[in-house]
Amino acid sequence: MGGADKATVLLAGRPLIAHVLERLEPQVERVLISANGDPARFAGLGCPVVADTQPQGPLSGVLAALSAARELGATHVVSTPVDTPFLPGDLVPQLLLAAEASVEGLALATADGDHPATALWPVGLAPALAAFLAAGEAKVTHFTDAHHAARARFPDARAFLNVNSPEDLAAAEALLRGAA
Repeated sequence: MGGADKATVLLAGRPLIAHVLERLEPQVERVLISANGDPARFAGLGCPVVADTQPQGPLSGVLAALSAARELGATHVVSTPVDTPFLPGDLVPQLLLAAEASVEGLALATADGDHPATALWPVGLAPALAAFLAAGEAKVTHFTDAHHAARARFPDARAFLNVNSPEDLAAAEALLRGAA
């Protein structure tokens, strides 16, 4: 996206993050935004912003969210990328259901392949995740595989469309118009 802050890229006249929040907020008790940089850019969204303590990619954001969630008394965190505006309306219930089959309560979304950044993370995994990152690891699937993540299967891969390019943005606009 040419170095643009994807959270603020407009889709149908609204920032991508607004689309994600619209899909996610009805499914969770509260939303935290895990983001580095100036948190003021999210001030109008009404969600607390947590930053990574040691940025090492998406798992650093998950760890920051797990730590913040623990302080709020939460038992789980659901992570989603900011550039997935079509998340399923039953994302969280399906992740919770799948997590019941996982020894550690970790579940990720799958639809025509895994979407490991869209996952349910038990707060109790924070120490293991901190150790994983401290060891220099950062690949999401290495962690989720090592912790036997269950899969929540979704029938429509378009629900996990990542808007990573102008072409993806055009495809998302077409989906919103019902043209695709």
